[in-house]
Amino acid sequence: MTKKKTTAPTCETCEFYDWDEDYGCQVCTMHLDEDEMLDFLGQQTSHCPYYRYYDEYKTVQKQN
Repeated sequence: MTKKKTTAPTCETCEFYDWDEDYGCQVCTMHLDEDEMLDFLGQQTSHCPYYRYYDEYKTVQKQN
């Protein structure tokens, strides 16, 4: 029996990962508190508790 290797979601597919005009790069727009930000920057979390998959097609379907 082989186990499938699961990968943690990446920020690039998250709904909260967006372009910031001030910084000129992609940033997380979720407002994290100080402890959450330290864990995030220090890679202490295996996944982001706020990760939400961004589905562009789902958004378009709601507009019709």
